[in-house]
Amino acid sequence: MTLTDNEKWDAVVQCDPAYDGQFFYGVKTTGIFCRPSCKSKTPLRENVEFFDEAAVASARGMRPCKRCRPDLLDYAPTRELLSKIKAIYDTDYSDREKLAAQLKHIPVSPHHLTRLFQQEYGMTPTEYQNQLRLANAEACLAIPDMPVLNVALVSGFGSLSSFYACFKKKFGITPSEYRQQKSLAKSAASEATRAIF
Repeated sequence: MTLTDNEKWDAVVQCDPAYDGQFFYGVKTTGIFCRPSCKSKTPLRENVEFFDEAAVASARGMRPCKRCRPDLLDYAPTRELLSKIKAIYDTDYSDREKLAAQLKHIPVSPHHLTRLFQQEYGMTPTEYQNQLRLANAEACLAIPDMPVLNVALVSGFGSLSSFYACFKKKFGITPSEYRQQKSLAKSAASEATRAIF
């Protein structure tokens, strides 16, 4: 489908990522070309020229925008940043101080980070962190002699009450009840196995 210049212009004004790769636009006054989704200031219409390919824009003497990087096939800086942040949580979810120190170097405000993370992963960073903590807590609860307080602390919860609240919200029972149910299920399974043999 061939787009008219008016349709292309509307895509530029709206910074519409759906048109990325379909065309590029160059700004004659700056000599820079961009993707339609570029968040740079919208240029004046009379200063804009449209190109079907980035190579054509380059051949006309235009330089690629450093913000939207139209010269790269797959440029997704937000996705890269979120991937790094997710990796930080994966590694340091249980160490509050280390996690806070790592996140301090992220060039995005906490509010904006939460919004972006939720858009990409369907949950907030805190929800993701709690998911990781609870997965670790489940594994630790399988260790019969490990006190519930230690399970909470090793999993990164700051207090027993926050651990209990988070755990009960997800599983509907307390950690102790969960451990007891798993222990009974394990005993029943091993007795059933013995009865067969």
